[in-house]
Formats: sequence, C-alpha cells, structure tokens
Amino acid sequence: MKTLLPPKNGRDYRTLAIETSCDETSAAVLKNGREILSNVISSQIDVHKKFGGVVPEVASRKHIENINIVIQEALDEAEITMDQIDHIGVTYGPGLVGALLVGLSAAKAMAYALDIPLIGVNHIEGHICANYIAHPDLKPPFLCLIVSGGHTYLAHVNDYGEYEMMGKTRDDAVGEAFDKVARALGLGYPGGPLIDKIAKEGNPEAVDFPRVYLEPDTFDFSMSGLKSAVLNYLNSQKQRGASIRVEDVAASFQQAVIEVLVNKTLHAARKKEAHTIVLAGGVAANSALRMQLEREGKKEGIAVKYPPLILCTDNAAMIGCAAYYRYQQGKVSDLYLNAIPDLKLG
Repeated sequence: MKTLLPPKNGRDYRTLAIETSCDETSAAVLKNGREILSNVISSQIDVHKKFGGVVPEVASRKHIENINIVIQEALDEAEITMDQIDHIGVTYGPGLVGALLVGLSAAKAMAYALDIPLIGVNHIEGHICANYIAHPDLKPPFLCLIVSGGHTYLAHVNDYGEYEMMGKTRDDAVGEAFDKVARALGLGYPGGPLIDKIAKEGNPEAVDFPRVYLEPDTFDFSMSGLKSAVLNYLNSQKQRGASIRVEDVAASFQQAVIEVLVNKTLHAARKKEAHTIVLAGGVAANSALRMQLEREGKKEGIAVKYPPLILCTDNAAMIGCAAYYRYQQGKVSDLYLNAIPDLKLG
C-alpha cells in the first residue's frame, strides 16, 4: 500500500466511499473528507415497498446489479479516474450481511487492484460524520442522538472517532417503531416520512400514549411498549366499532416518541455540559423532532445541528467522511476485513 502525506502538507485527498448496508447502493467521492465531489444513491424503496419492508435477499441481488454502475457514476460525476483515488472507505457493519458483503467485496477488489488503503467504516459512525459535511465549523466535543431504522443511540463524541456511549434502545429502534405503526395504520412503507407527513394534520394530544423513560438514571430507550399501546388502541377501537382518525393516532404516537427523545437528549447534554447537540440517522429527517429539539435546546442555550435530508438517509458521502478521519488516525483495514452485521459503535 502506498503511504500518503497528511493533509496539512497541502495535499488534497480524494476518498472513494461505498455504502451497501441495507437497501441503498451508494458511492461517493470526497475531497479532504468534507467536500462532496459526487454522491450517487440508487434506492430500492420501490422494490421493497410491495413487501412492506426490506427483504434481505432481494436487497443483496439489487446491490450486485447496481454496484459497478453506481461507482462509475460517482467517478464520472466527480470528474476523476480510478488512479486519482487515494483511499477507499466502505461500510462493514452494522447491516444486512449479504448487502454488506457486496460493497465490501467491491471495495477490497479495488483497493487491491489500485494498491491503495482500505478503510472499514462503522455505518453508525458514518451517520454522525454526515454532520461534519453539513457543518464545516463543527468539531468535537458534542452530544449526538442517532435515530434510524435499526438503531437508536445517545453518544458523546469526545473526538473524531472517539465515542462515549450513554444510551441505546433496549428493544425496537425508533425507525423500526415508526415502520410498524405506519403498517398498522395502513400508511405503507417507509413509515417514518409517511407518519411525519400525516401527523401534521392530526392532534398530538388526541390519544394519551405512554412515555417510556425506564429507570431514572438511565439514558436507554424502549419503544416496544409504546408500539404495543398503539396496536392495542387500534384493536380496541375496532372491537368497539369506534372510529379511528389516522391523523390523530399518527400525531399522538409521534409526539410520545419525540418527547422521550428530546427530554433524554437534553438531560444527557446537561450531564456532559454539552454546548452542541447533533442529530444523525434517517429519523433525523423528522420535521417535528428537529423543531422540538431546536426549540427546547434554544431555551437552554444549546445549539442543535442536523444534516440536510439527503445526508440523513443512507449514503456513501457520510462513509467517505468517516473513512477520511479514520485514515488520518492511521486506522487502515487489511484485505481480510469481513462484514459484521451487529457491529457496535465505540
């Protein structure tokens, strides 16, 4: 592998990044970690919509079909060639093992053929790093709430690549709860954007769903009880022959989720004396979550930052940013790097 000079010597570095952890095939090219030269995303939402969720085997097959096309599109859009790439970043977990292996195999083959460093990236770390792209002035330390389809974490970012885990979900992730409730309401897939949209037309106080805080000294989350409460409410209304206003149920459910997320995040920020809170993950696109966290943070003098919508969902640009900082710290992977579907952050 060739050795690169650190960027402080005036050298611009170009990172090719690949993301295939779930149902988006994405490749991106970044300059010096924070400047996007290209970010190509091929979504499979329409493919999986008819199944009501992601089918792992179908996702893997679509990644195989799309991976080379997406990589070439990213290089073309960035107006560079393969031999101008300095290193390759790739998601190796967490995610669907078959999907991860497609991107990982492509990245390893290219790193070997081009004789350039390979950097394995934790998908959750990528979500956090999306904020470095969106906010050029952002630097650690800060508190981060990561909310996505498969993960819910509260982490204090001590430095680039250094995370102190403060809380996590004990059962359903927030995005998973949104998908299941949306399915029960007959809204379709993916549930998060659909509930966010329809909740704007509903009354968030119409149904008194529980707010689950667990023990007083924990920053962990639990969404399974709330999800069950929504399902029980829908079943009881149907058994009684009572009407169900979907907009009100969606708004009430969403409000119950957001209140817990916001209150626990602010409590953690007070404990760490954090001046900045960062949102990350697919659910960070939720408009009500953004608005309420900003409003409550402002009351306490805490800045709240989040990425644009395109960087909230799975994309390779965030992986490229994380790979750049890992490389600067000498965290280079070997070609034996394997997929770890349950990879933990930190």
